[in-house]
Amino acid sequence: MGKYVLGRELGAGSTGRVFVSHDPYLDREVAVKLYLLGADMPARKREGRRRLFFNEAQLAGKLDHPQIAHILDAGEEGEICYVVMEYFPGAEALRRWTTPERLLPVSTVIEIVFKIARALDYAHRQGVIHRDVKPSNVLRTPDGDVHLIDFGIALLVDASPSSASPTAGKSGLVGSPSYMAPEHLKGGPANPVTDLYSLGVMLYELLVGRRPFEAEGMSELIHKIVYASPPPLGKFRPELPIAVDDIVARALAKQPERRYQNGHEFAAALVRAARDLEVVGSEMRERERFNLLRRLPFFNEFHYPEIYEILKTGEWVSYEAGTRIVSEGQVDESFFLIVSGSVSVERGGRRLGTMRSGDCFGEIGYVAPAKRTVSIVAREPVEILKVNATLMEQASIETQLRFTKVFLRNLIARLARTRADDVRAGGGTETTTRTEGTQLPVEAPPGGTVGGTEDDS
Repeated sequence: MGKYVLGRELGAGSTGRVFVSHDPYLDREVAVKLYLLGADMPARKREGRRRLFFNEAQLAGKLDHPQIAHILDAGEEGEICYVVMEYFPGAEALRRWTTPERLLPVSTVIEIVFKIARALDYAHRQGVIHRDVKPSNVLRTPDGDVHLIDFGIALLVDASPSSASPTAGKSGLVGSPSYMAPEHLKGGPANPVTDLYSLGVMLYELLVGRRPFEAEGMSELIHKIVYASPPPLGKFRPELPIAVDDIVARALAKQPERRYQNGHEFAAALVRAARDLEVVGSEMRERERFNLLRRLPFFNEFHYPEIYEILKTGEWVSYEAGTRIVSEGQVDESFFLIVSGSVSVERGGRRLGTMRSGDCFGEIGYVAPAKRTVSIVAREPVEILKVNATLMEQASIETQLRFTKVFLRNLIARLARTRADDVRAGGGTETTTRTEGTQLPVEAPPGGTVGGTEDDS
């Protein structure tokens, strides 16, 4: 097609087909969209498609934004018009993630809609109204970036603020009815606010896997969009925060003046929601971690505020299976408490034993920096609370005293078991610490007392 060598078909729609193609001049892959104008096609339909072709080539070609697919070239050959666009390997339309079984995380949805809101704000300032914003017209790449496509029915209006006025962009009813604003369905103009309504419908759909208004026939659908209220998001996804519900409610308001008036305003609301989500998510993670800690025997004597303080003072670390948590010869001053999962205790590549949730290691290093004489390796995904002696000094005196009391009691119990094992073994320079019935060699730290856990153990 022209200078482009057509490859495999990427997709087809009502107006044409899209192929991944090769540009031999620039030696790169591009996407070529073909507008088919067959001789057997009615003259009116042929002319309509030709207008779509010129519209997309001219209007989208005016836009230069990272979230809008760039139009690189356009031309005609025989009964086919074609538009050449950026090609995004592996990209898929957002409609892939609009079913309840395949929903994206809320934070990802907010990021996607934020980017499209910014792209629409840019297009509107250039005087371009998209008029067909929907998941099928947004591509998502494997790395999570998104691009608005298909400006075939886009409209060019005066790029001044008055373009959002009730008289701007009168052009008849075009677009996808499920995503159209109430006033547009009633014959009103297309303008930036109607585009943002469509974006609100897309946000709703990405969040819960269904559109805000669904009906058997067109007349019922139009009636619902114009007069009915959409089901609240919480009906389908109760965990969604109120801040997101508020954004959707404003975006889908029946009265245009009550909606977001520009993409920047819409995007700003999403930023605030993302911050709220981050705070809520952080609070939920902290509450979950607190609940895990308070069930461990180590924290039986702690008051709840003290557990929270240690949680904030310590470092919560997650390790994948096979990850080395502590290595032989390593020196530090940390104490480790296994919150979930299990680890292997190894020396010289030989497994000596296993520790599980509730067990701890590193007491000697916490008291005085010492070389680790064994390695600790995650047997499965593990979560560990790592407490550093220096950082613990920042906790309140009451929490420090409680922690020291429990810590020393655990350490003394370890030493007592080690001494008993040493006596039963008939004495000697090497002692053992028991873990699940396995005797683990333990070496004394330089200048210290024999004993400890499985790491120096």
